[in-house]
Amino acid sequence: MAQAQDFTAALKDALGAFPVDTKAMEDAFKSQATMNEKLAGVALEAAEKSSELSAAWTKDTLAKLADITAVKAEPADYAKAATDFASAQAEVAAENMAAFAEIAKKVQMDTVELLMAAGKDLQEDATAAVKKATDEVTKAAKKTAA
Repeated sequence: MAQAQDFTAALKDALGAFPVDTKAMEDAFKSQATMNEKLAGVALEAAEKSSELSAAWTKDTLAKLADITAVKAEPADYAKAATDFASAQAEVAAENMAAFAEIAKKVQMDTVELLMAAGKDLQEDATAAVKKATDEVTKAAKKTAA
């Protein structure tokens, strides 16, 4: 039993020689939280623009529907109103789909930009952490050997 206690003490001393850097964990958490905030900002901005575009499209469609439902003097005027409405809707649909595509393109570009910046920061942080850990392990190994 005495040997087990000695082994436990030796293991505790050995593990104590390799310090855990809680600041690095805190910094990693903060970096992740910041990254999530930026990505959420990109998504929320896109959602806002998309909803504004959808609302404007709906408002425009309803206004044009008022024209098509108005009383006409001649039966042929109803056919012309329907044709004009369909033609206008096709044009507006193409414009709005292009606008939605621009929103999606901006989201993609912003996201890639954020991820590339985060990757660069992560690489720099990882390099610094590995260097620091190597230095600490080397010191601890020397201390244990002495």
